[in-house]
Formats: sequence, C-alpha cells, structure tokens
Amino acid sequence: MSAPDRAAEESDRRAEESEFVRSYTLTGGRTRPRHLLGLDSVLEAGPGRPPGLGQAEECRRIVALCRERRCSVAELAGRLGRPVTAVKVLVSDLLDTDALVLPVIDPYTSSDGDADPRPSGQLLAALSAGLRKKFPDAIDRQAG
Repeated sequence: MSAPDRAAEESDRRAEESEFVRSYTLTGGRTRPRHLLGLDSVLEAGPGRPPGLGQAEECRRIVALCRERRCSVAELAGRLGRPVTAVKVLVSDLLDTDALVLPVIDPYTSSDGDADPRPSGQLLAALSAGLRKKFPDAIDRQAG
C-alpha cells in the first residue's frame, strides 16, 4: 500500500471515529431514551416550543422534517445519517418539550371505505399465539 493510500485510509478512520464521538456528545453521553420508541414509531411536529439554541442542530432538523410530514424514527435516523439510538434520545428530548408528538393513528383505518374497521381474525390469532408464547404460565380463561 502506498503512502497516499495509507494516509487516506487513516483520514477515513479518523473521520469515522470523530462521527462516533459526535453522536455520543450530541446526546450528552446518554444511550437510553426516556420514552419507549420503536423503529416504526411515527412522529409529527407538536405545539410545544421549538428547539432552542442550547439544543443540537439535529433537533431542529428533526422538527423541520416532521413539520413537512410524519416521519418514523428509522426514517429520521436515515435522513440525518445518525445512529438510531442517538436519534431516539434526541426524539425523546423533543417529546418532553412537546416539540414532537406521537399522533394517535387508528391502526385499522383502510383506504377502502367498505372494509371492516375491526382487526382481522388472523391478526387476533397471531396476537394470541404471541402472548401464549411470551407468557406460557398465564391462566387460560377458556380452560375452565
């Protein structure tokens, strides 16, 4: 490997390390959000105060993206180029100030006006099976 190639590789390694440190400092060293958020948690801009000067530029970008349209946590992480955990911590801070909200979305809403608004039997069976698997010692009310 030539000297310029080694220098470029070393520069890339330093850039990656500085990005990691940046994410760590961005969250104030916190690695866990205060709110339980999934990758598919949908967010929208809320009525609360917008991010102030003391908050990271990423917070302002998150609120701006959510003002344009609803965004998931995964989408925000991808668009910001930040680790999901760091984005969850920032989103949690913004939820605390009401700058972001988790909208209540009817999960059974369909674009088809004639569709049954209730959950499907398949969904309920899958849910029941999952609960039985997770909690095998739970009392079966049907058993009698």
